[in-house]
Amino acid sequence: MDEMRKEYDFSKAVKNPYVSKLKKQITINLDDRIITYFKNEAMESGIPYQSLINLYLLDCVLENRKLKISWE
Repeated sequence: MDEMRKEYDFSKAVKNPYVSKLKKQITINLDDRIITYFKNEAMESGIPYQSLINLYLLDCVLENRKLKISWE
């Protein structure tokens, strides 16, 4: 196994072209049942629950889903 170098030369490094597509960290309050649901889905799928929540929300955006809210 190769050892890591003590120093690396980044003088010819190129800026990440996908930097604008990176995720943004936020704080969001979710009900316990939502977290439990996605954690259970994560155990079944092997995908981290935060990634599953992100994928679900992205699917909502791509499909232009609208919430069905009724105030009674």
